[in-house]
Amino acid sequence: MAFIPLYDGNPLRYIRHPWVAWGLIAVNAAVFFFFEGGLKGADEASVLSYGLIPALVDHVLPRPDDLAAIPEWATLFTYSFLHADFWHLGGNMIFLWVFADNVEDCLGHVRFLIFYVICAIAAGGAYVLSSPASHAPVIGASGAIAGVVAAYFLLYPYAKIWILAFGRIPLRLNALWVLGFWILFQVYAAFQTSNDDTAWWAHIGGLASGAILVLFLRRPGVRLFARPVPPVPAVVPRPAAPPSIAPPDIDGPWTRR
Repeated sequence: MAFIPLYDGNPLRYIRHPWVAWGLIAVNAAVFFFFEGGLKGADEASVLSYGLIPALVDHVLPRPDDLAAIPEWATLFTYSFLHADFWHLGGNMIFLWVFADNVEDCLGHVRFLIFYVICAIAAGGAYVLSSPASHAPVIGASGAIAGVVAAYFLLYPYAKIWILAFGRIPLRLNALWVLGFWILFQVYAAFQTSNDDTAWWAHIGGLASGAILVLFLRRPGVRLFARPVPPVPAVVPRPAAPPSIAPPDIDGPWTRR
């Protein structure tokens, strides 16, 4: 990973807490530690039962009866909650932690949950379309998170983000450069012919769905490509002038004229 996002300092404007984003992080962590093999990573049975395998979704191969825990179509979503190891989980969750709260803020809790589910399904569908006969399972939330990144990029390209470049150099850059580089790299990697362990087309599906959905699901009045609002300088009130005291009336009967 070329960089690790750390903090964006982008305040919430409509909600007090990103309950859905926090809930997704909690569910992913719970599945990893209590349902999968914990720090050992995903075991073979959970991957074959709940991971996304294009050849099974397209019914090129049947899933063994002892592993057919859910319908084939359901794996288009369940795969996104499985992770290969702790670093796979941690890398995805840090992206979700930094960027999802502001996207949830601009969409609202319910619409953000719908947004996330559709991005996960679209990412899985893109992977199936790219390799319809593949026997290799795909797992991980990175496709859905790619949708979150695309939405954040369109909403707040000028937000400042603290990142850890190359795992050791702290930098504070515009999201336009950080996320723009990340998005371009996903597109570049997807069109390479070399095979590796990353489902790049799932990332492309998530990016495309996130970019489209944010156009229609954002709150009324939420603008794209928003610039940070500068803080309003504090105004120190001027002290009130002391009340004027009228001079005493000296025009009395004892006053000499």
